Amino acid sequence: MTRRSRTSSTRVVLVAALAAALFSFGGVGPASADGPTSTDPVASGQLLASVTSPDGSYIEKTEIINGLLYVFVHSAAMDKTFPVLIQRPADTSEPRPVLYLLNGAGGGEDLASWQSKTDAMTFLADKNINVVTPIGGKWSYYADWKQPDPVLGVNKWKTFLTQELPPLIDAGLGTNGKNAIAGLSTSGTTVLSLPEAAPGLYQSAAAYSGCAQISDPVGQQFVKLAVETWGGGDTRNMYGASNDPMWAANDPYVHAEKLRGLALYISNGNGLPGPYDTLNGPYALPGPDGLANQVVIGGIIEAGTNFCTHNLQTRLNELGIPAHFNLPPVGTHSWGYWQDDLKDSWPIISAPLGI
Repeated sequence: MTRRSRTSSTRVVLVAALAAALFSFGGVGPASADGPTSTDPVASGQLLASVTSPDGSYIEKTEIINGLLYVFVHSAAMDKTFPVLIQRPADTSEPRPVLYLLNGAGGGEDLASWQSKTDAMTFLADKNINVVTPIGGKWSYYADWKQPDPVLGVNKWKTFLTQELPPLIDAGLGTNGKNAIAGLSTSGTTVLSLPEAAPGLYQSAAAYSGCAQISDPVGQQFVKLAVETWGGGDTRNMYGASNDPMWAANDPYVHAEKLRGLALYISNGNGLPGPYDTLNGPYALPGPDGLANQVVIGGIIEAGTNFCTHNLQTRLNELGIPAHFNLPPVGTHSWGYWQDDLKDSWPIISAPLGI
């Protein structure tokens, strides 16, 4: 057997496994006998025999872990395989859109994730949308880095999220080609930069407590705090020295004009304690020390992103680009507020998706 035929056979097996896993997961199945035949390639078992992205990225395997479906995608750009959590639409009888739901600085590799800290997946379970969450890319800002980093490795996440993953998701899940993207904290920057980098890929974007400006001294300090102080990486490997043009090239604030046409939802607290900042509350860090950390450190971070968000609001107003801003008078950099933001943003996210 030739290498090419072996590869093709392997992909057929992988696609069949994906079909079987997805068919049995989350109530996915064909339409009822009284209704039309399902057009969902997962439910009908008609997945493509070869599902690859243009650069050769592919689905390596599928697994159900702790009751959750993971599709493992090999990124050609990073030469590494990453798990991608998928939740199927409530109704798969016709093609549905995709919400790319990004985690924060830890990339979902830690316990600080939408799945473990919020009821996001439950909230979205009855919606007619594929929810796709990549796991990986901690402290990377989901960016394409200039060069490999000794601590954080190779990061080509902009390529992965805009060129490699979407073709696999569209072909494998039988989507309708419409996409939204949402993220918090560091990925609150990413969900604005990716639509600018890939015009037309997304129809809506929601940024919760993110800093859109990254190329001025204030914005660079936010990036360095996450990447270097907390992540142990070197931003010189990310976008170069402070005066490197890569910083401005990847700054959502600088390129805000490219957000025109997107349905935008942008939220930020002001750093003052609010209803979710209570001792041992369900969305508070545990114990007195945890609460102090959330109120003090989380308050400072949120006040900083609040500064960025108001600057973005001013800039979008100057450009005449409509956006929905939610700027409450309280709120720290913490999960309770982001859970509320996701739910509040749903009408904005879903409106242009054909749901």
